[in-house]
Amino acid sequence: MVQYRRNFLPGGTYFFTVALADRRSRVLVDHVGQPRAAFQTARRERPFTIDAVVVLPDHLHAIFTLPSDDSDFPGRWRRIKGCFSRGLIDAAVDLKRRANGELALWQRRYWEHTIRDEADLERHIDYVHFNPVKHSLVQRVRDWPHSSFHRYVRVGLLPDDWAGDAAGDEGSFGEVLDE
Repeated sequence: MVQYRRNFLPGGTYFFTVALADRRSRVLVDHVGQPRAAFQTARRERPFTIDAVVVLPDHLHAIFTLPSDDSDFPGRWRRIKGCFSRGLIDAAVDLKRRANGELALWQRRYWEHTIRDEADLERHIDYVHFNPVKHSLVQRVRDWPHSSFHRYVRVGLLPDDWAGDAAGDEGSFGEVLDE
């Protein structure tokens, strides 16, 4: 089995991608109040700052900054995933189970990247906010309701028309195109 190495940095800022096991599912947006409640519970129990977040149908991206004496982001993700799952069970949402009886809602692992500096943070915040456009869920960043982008606009960090309109844009969005 692959040995995953995590960078545990007290007070660190991290970018995460957390995905559902069924990538065709829409449960995150169909029950968008549940991830919100799960984040609130986790933050109340073990504080951290959410620098940016976007909830998509089958996955989410988030940037957290932990307290200066704390590096336990895995514990926070366990709590968030557990609260979300419990909320769905309490709402009588039919959830699949693995052969061992464990819920098959989340992928077992997640992507984590330690933010290195302000430029890295800015790139990852932009990635989080642009992701609904990248996945063709909306034409404009401002049209996706489940994003911290709206908070950034409200406090004056970004303009409402940030990133423009993707309608008719044939750009590669950073991917290498085959010639």
